[in-house]
Amino acid sequence: MSGVAGPAGVLLVNVGTPDAPRSREVRRFLREFLSDPRVLDTNAVARFLLLRLVILPFRPRRSAEAYRKIWTPQGSPLLVHGRALRDALETRLGSGYAVALAMRYGRPSIAEALGELREKGCGRIVVFPLYPQFASSTTGSTLEKAYRLAAPLWNVPSISVVPAFYSDPGFIAALAETGRAALAATAPDHVLFSFHGLPERQVLRSDRSGHHCLRSPGCCDRIVAANRDCYRAQCFETARLLSDSLSLAPHAWSVAFQSRLGRVPWIGPATDREIAERARTGARRMAVFCPAFVADCLETLEEIGIRGAESFRDAGGETLHLVHSLNGSAAWADAAARLVRRAAGEPAARGTAVAPFSEAAIFLIED
Repeated sequence: MSGVAGPAGVLLVNVGTPDAPRSREVRRFLREFLSDPRVLDTNAVARFLLLRLVILPFRPRRSAEAYRKIWTPQGSPLLVHGRALRDALETRLGSGYAVALAMRYGRPSIAEALGELREKGCGRIVVFPLYPQFASSTTGSTLEKAYRLAAPLWNVPSISVVPAFYSDPGFIAALAETGRAALAATAPDHVLFSFHGLPERQVLRSDRSGHHCLRSPGCCDRIVAANRDCYRAQCFETARLLSDSLSLAPHAWSVAFQSRLGRVPWIGPATDREIAERARTGARRMAVFCPAFVADCLETLEEIGIRGAESFRDAGGETLHLVHSLNGSAAWADAAARLVRRAAGEPAARGTAVAPFSEAAIFLIED
């Protein structure tokens, strides 16, 4: 960082959250979120009609009820854990860095966070999209927004990016550290790695070859040139690395995808169906990791921790245990600091292990 006046700025970005668990605030959040053409990647007229006639009249009330089940006295869990990571990361990076937290949708906005970093004299910015796996609808959207806001500035800052970190050793080690204690305490019959879902069409658009992704049952068995940007393939790689780190037997774990929206085909298998099927076929205790989320949010706490647990019991299971996300844990803050230093080009970080094909994020529906 020598030769650059002032600290380097670190812009942490997650998807976002409403300001309050009420219909009005949720509607405002969903309107911004689902107006993004990288999220609802259909033509503008269809997107407008879907929002105005189908989603916004009905979904905000239901989503607000779900948010109320997980809301804390300090606010949204996603925002609370984001602040904890911001503070821990700033401590680890030291005086040469300033860290700001932003949400792609909602507040604090990317514009507000960039302004905060500029006020601190940051002439160089490291953008850190907090999505382990790549998708245009998350990392792509986040970077597009950050570049668009930075471009008109008279003194355009130098920008570097923390790439997708789905196979980063520090990220995997932090997940394993969190998971070992949970597995020891719950002794599950089965471990499920549940990732956020994505429409199949978005995965197909990332296929570099045009004939690999979703063409065969084993298309995600390993990362190759054709699927290096494929969200589904990166999810399976995260699951394989994490299961190895946890010493799980091959038959003791599986991968599924949650949070489907609409009637178009989404990548599978589906988490809700996998949970019910495992209970019906004899699993009595299940542990669920959500490795696409670095912070607990609506999708982990309510969708898996509450509704998923109810579905598991209804299908004959006894206990479903949600393994909490990394949040502001020390191991994750340490790993995140190394990722930032590497992206910033610090000499000590240049030779450290880099996740293969990691120049790429995920599709999140809410929070």
